Amino acid sequence: MSAAIAIHWQPARADGILSWRTDLSEKDRARVAAVTAAPRDFSKAEAFESMQGGAATSRKLVNRDAFSQFSANLTFKQERDFKLGNALFRKLWVSSPSSTRASDGLGPLYNARACQNCHLKDGRGRPPEPNEIASSMFLRLSVPARTEAEREALANKMMMRIPEPVYGGQLQEFSVGDVPVEGHLRIDYSPVEVALNGGETVTLRKPTYTVSDLGYGPMDPDAMISPRVTPQMIGLGLLEAIHPGDIIANADPEDRDGDGISGKVSWARNPDTGEPMIGRFGWKATEPTVLAQSSGAFAGDIGISTPQNPAPWGDCTEAQADCRGMPHGVQADLGDTEAPDPVMELVAFYARNLAVPKRRDVEDEQVLAGKALFNEAGCVACHRPKYVTSREAAQKQFRFQLIWPYTDMLLHDMGEGLADGRPVGDATGREWRTAPLWGTGLTKTVNGHTMMLHDGRARNALEAILWHGGEAQTSRDAVVAMEPDERAALLRFLESL
Repeated sequence: MSAAIAIHWQPARADGILSWRTDLSEKDRARVAAVTAAPRDFSKAEAFESMQGGAATSRKLVNRDAFSQFSANLTFKQERDFKLGNALFRKLWVSSPSSTRASDGLGPLYNARACQNCHLKDGRGRPPEPNEIASSMFLRLSVPARTEAEREALANKMMMRIPEPVYGGQLQEFSVGDVPVEGHLRIDYSPVEVALNGGETVTLRKPTYTVSDLGYGPMDPDAMISPRVTPQMIGLGLLEAIHPGDIIANADPEDRDGDGISGKVSWARNPDTGEPMIGRFGWKATEPTVLAQSSGAFAGDIGISTPQNPAPWGDCTEAQADCRGMPHGVQADLGDTEAPDPVMELVAFYARNLAVPKRRDVEDEQVLAGKALFNEAGCVACHRPKYVTSREAAQKQFRFQLIWPYTDMLLHDMGEGLADGRPVGDATGREWRTAPLWGTGLTKTVNGHTMMLHDGRARNALEAILWHGGEAQTSRDAVVAMEPDERAALLRFLESL
């Protein structure tokens, strides 16, 4: 991003505690500094540690719907809006023309007919099984910038990547009518053995991705591909409510403190205003708001136009003329797009208010021991445990809340093992946003699996740790060197989140 924009967003560096938190009084800043400080005593849980999402935390019984509850502090009217948004999130879209005037416009190329089909139970996706078409995993596509105009658009964040000329920004495995599908994702795994202290050997699976049955001819020879499983959706509104200064203050792109951690801010533009904003959502933090993330998914995954992404043909490119020529679902008396406002506002409200479940076993001795090891191994350098959200958050329920997401919201070099070789926005081909860890221990309950990382290659938390490299290499090696009972405690801690 240009220097002018970066300087505009630098937090104040004047003397004083949390001086960039202009939303807080001096008294508040002292309180926030104290409550977000690292613990010194790991023999007991910290105050309010079980309430991971602050007052919005869900205290419902743990079951398959654990990620589908609304923020506990909503008003009655907001509960209504959440349920309306949920209905739209589950809505099955159909191809045009149809008798269901407010539900047509699917595709023509698409990956799913409903948001819920990808975000099953609002949880984490997984890679497809052999001979299964991917339903909660997508393949992103792009090419390097080749013209001065493209390089300038990337530098100014008017574009975050250059789509593949024929196949667009995402491989679409479904289509309507006689429109050819774009192709099918294929994954091949090879074993990678890692020896742990104590005699255990873990066999990781290293994926290789290819595309078969291309429907529109060969891809560009310089095409870059990168897989993405759908992330869990809890706590998005709270992540949006973290003060930008708290994110920027943790960034150290030049590693000036010499700790080996050089997280950097991802910058994007607000699609409604064009103003620069911190990218917070997506595996490479390319989306600045929940609304922008939701709108992008409607366009790219379902082929439904929105006020933020008004093209009615979704991800169909100019090279796919038949696709662009198919009927669309815009109804003039309903709006200018297939999903006009207030559809997107309700969907975004639903996404913001999927509550973080209450933590379990915070006083358990093994969990507390694992928490201490998590800190000692340096995992908290990127997986920052807690924040107090901004007093100026757009939604009242998210203001001035102590939350525990375990992320710094920054981009980090994760090493060659996890590299996809595909830069997006400010993220290089080796960089990823630190994934929030809240809800980690409930993935199996909600989604029936424990797969992790951007492509689901890790079948459990230990495998995810062992894939860490780059800035996280020292922490990963510390886990490898732990005694077996220490690793068990560490994993028990992660299961409690």
